[in-house]
Formats: sequence, C-alpha cells, structure tokens
Amino acid sequence: MKQKSLIDDLHDIQEEEEKNYLPRNKMIKTAKTTRISEAKVYGVSTFYTMFSVYPRGKHIIRVCRNLSCHLSDAEKIAEKLKEILNVDFGETTKDGEFTLEESSCLGMCSVSPAMTIDDEPFGNLVPENISEILRKIKEGSKK
Repeated sequence: MKQKSLIDDLHDIQEEEEKNYLPRNKMIKTAKTTRISEAKVYGVSTFYTMFSVYPRGKHIIRVCRNLSCHLSDAEKIAEKLKEILNVDFGETTKDGEFTLEESSCLGMCSVSPAMTIDDEPFGNLVPENISEILRKIKEGSKK
C-alpha cells in the first residue's frame, strides 16, 4: 500500500474542516504522526496557495491575475466579485459562504479571464455573468 504524502494529508484535513483551513492543532498532530517536523508541516501549509492556516469561507473563489487574464480584463471580474461579495482579496463574506483569493495562474489562459470556485473552473468570464455563477454555487451548496 502506497503511503500518503504530506500534501495529501493536508488536503484531507482541510477538506474535513468546516472553515476550509488547517488548524494549528491538526498540523501538530500531523507532524507527530508522520514524523515530519512541525516547521516543515507549517512551511508546506503556508507555501502552497491551496492551503490556508486561517479560517475561510465554505467556497473559495480564486481569480487569475496572470498576464493573459489581465489582458482579457480580469480586473473587471475582480471588481465585480468584490462589489457583489462586499469583500476584498483575502477576505470572507459575513455569512461565511465565500472567500475571495488571488491566484498568479490557474492554467486557463485559453479561456481568460478565468476563476475557480472550489475546484470548478470558469472561463471566458464577463462581469454580467458573475452574479448568476455565484447564485448557482450558493444554491448547490444548500442541496
């Protein structure tokens, strides 16, 4: 049987957490269980943007800020998200539903501007479609 990697363990922990993050006590437990130093566990947890050591919303919105998306008016998408959600990058909505984050690249240059919500990609975005996308995500999470 193949042993899981630290990254796999951290993904599992974060997915189990209601607030979508890696609590300190669980990182310490992981360090002890895997015999990896606490410093290394923390380093991995803070190096990769898919992890957070701070509580976040139920859904994570990542907006691509790469050159391709920038040239395709990603800033308009970012501004529309900020307006609708009433948050800035790195913040969570008051209802705890969404956290807005920046990403240096989502690998979706051919459909820029792009974003992901959780692991679902959205490309060829226009500001007029953002409200509908968020509504569908929010409705889907209530099922």
